[in-house]
Amino acid sequence: MTPALTASRTDPAAVPALRIGPLTLDVPVVLAPMAGITNTAFRRLCREFGAGLYVSEMITSRALVERTPGSMRLIDHHESETTRSIQLYGVDPKTIGEAVTMLVSEDRADHIDLNFGCPVPKVTRKGGGAALPWKLGLFRSIVEAAVNAAGAVPVTIKMRKGIDSDHLTYLEAARAAEGAGVSAIALHARTASDYYSGQADWSAIATLKQAITSIPVLGNGDIWSAQDAVRMVAETGCDGVVVGRGCLGRPWLFGDLAAAFGPAEGTGAALIQPNLGVVADTFRRHTELLTEFFDSEERACRDVRKHVAWYFKGYSVGGELRASLASVVSLAQLDDLLGTLDPTQEYPGIGAEGPRGRAGSPKKTSLPEHWLESQELVGSERARLTEGEGDTSGG
Repeated sequence: MTPALTASRTDPAAVPALRIGPLTLDVPVVLAPMAGITNTAFRRLCREFGAGLYVSEMITSRALVERTPGSMRLIDHHESETTRSIQLYGVDPKTIGEAVTMLVSEDRADHIDLNFGCPVPKVTRKGGGAALPWKLGLFRSIVEAAVNAAGAVPVTIKMRKGIDSDHLTYLEAARAAEGAGVSAIALHARTASDYYSGQADWSAIATLKQAITSIPVLGNGDIWSAQDAVRMVAETGCDGVVVGRGCLGRPWLFGDLAAAFGPAEGTGAALIQPNLGVVADTFRRHTELLTEFFDSEERACRDVRKHVAWYFKGYSVGGELRASLASVVSLAQLDDLLGTLDPTQEYPGIGAEGPRGRAGSPKKTSLPEHWLESQELVGSERARLTEGEGDTSGG
């Protein structure tokens, strides 16, 4: 159960419900797929705070077709997840089609998203993720294969502006995807070379919204608060937002977003300002859900360690205690450590807000040899692409 929360007020912004194919989202907010983060446990935790569409970690289509244990675990949804959303990654239309067919025929998904935005070198150097839309024909074939296999299940795509400022792909790719029958397009307003550095170029979202008129356009990038989300919609005209790093250690952000985008009532929408006791209880709840997901208390405690800095950002929690939390091995030990905190410590304000996660710096995108010489597959590129679709999932 969601703990009691302290709230302040801000101006509300009523936004129409978001329709993605047959799905209707009263709150136009999507949780971005994040490797190692958006498993069932984290999705359930976020749902306890607010409504939205909560997407799985990225799942490799080849691994899904081969039914690897890791991939089969990742596509499992808790019974409380009434809209089952799965993100697929792949570089081969046939394999993507087979993966989507499996999900639909076995009734495992209500929404499928395709990943064309991952900037990680191990993905882009093999032609996948944010590198793939450069090969427009291949991109179109993959999207068409997914849409055709999905039937009534809506397919969406998430992409970046392009490889770098000299090789932008988002407008051509969006038009191709719209023509192929996708139900929505999400744009992370950075290039692959930007990685997560600098500021997202929200003007690109506005440009995309003007170009794509038949389906929703969603904006992603630098949404650290509900106010940021409201401002993005106002400045770009996008139909909804995709939230990634901004919710790390702050699952209550979805409560803020639900209030900010809900019907205007009273004097404004509630902003959640948790004291340290609420943060500790939420951290503990996250670990409980991870224990259920992994069916292992020890593994859950190992996995939650990476969330420590995000949850306690800005709060007066000493370095020694933080280090102990980041090496916890059991729920009993976690309870002992959390019991030493002052639960009445108030929300620290700006210290707990703003960017979280590693931004990195701009870097040249790793690509297959001669990748940029043509926007169509040439020579042996198609054969080499099969190497880009490994048998593992989750990033």
